[in-house]
Amino acid sequence: MLKGVVVILKELKIPEATVSRLSVYSRYLTEVAKQEIVSISSGEIAEGVGGTPAQVRKDLAYFGEFGTRGVGYNVKQLNQEIMSILGLTKCWNVILIGAGNLGSALSQYRGFRERGFQIIGVFDNDLNKVGLKLNGLPIYAVTQMADFVEKNDVSIGIIAVPAEYAQDIADILVETNIRGILNFAPVVLTIPEEVEVRNVDLTVNLEVLTYNIERR
Repeated sequence: MLKGVVVILKELKIPEATVSRLSVYSRYLTEVAKQEIVSISSGEIAEGVGGTPAQVRKDLAYFGEFGTRGVGYNVKQLNQEIMSILGLTKCWNVILIGAGNLGSALSQYRGFRERGFQIIGVFDNDLNKVGLKLNGLPIYAVTQMADFVEKNDVSIGIIAVPAEYAQDIADILVETNIRGILNFAPVVLTIPEEVEVRNVDLTVNLEVLTYNIERR
């Protein structure tokens, strides 16, 4: 999560789940806009994302009044407002640490670029990979990472390394001007408060899925 959103969350006590749903709304509105639909209701948004009209209205109400009663929301305007809230009205330079299988998959994910996240470099501690390219992206040595972050105005680092190396990578990142870390390593990182971290544990998500399946 980006720093601007964190400030909003703290000041207005907005649930983090609301911010997550805003992202879903925005992606849906982007697709709706491609169909040249001008206006949309909360019910139509809810139907498109699998929510409820009341939840959509409540989520949006945290940030102001965007629609017109009886008319609905202007699709492009609402999407622009949501993208502004999420900090997506500009491009974010991102680096990826880890040129293994997971790093390779992440480097090919088109959704990052479509939402304004530009991976501009990959880093790895395997010197046999340094100097090569990963899906068109140059691979650098981890020892070059701090200088690269400073020179290229990098805001976000994605950690996709084995758990035993993740904290060391995080320690290097927090010594730079990095503002956020997306961590795919299955380990809890020790990070100072001024750097925002999001953990994506794929195994945990699968276990939550199997729990819910078994409960049904």
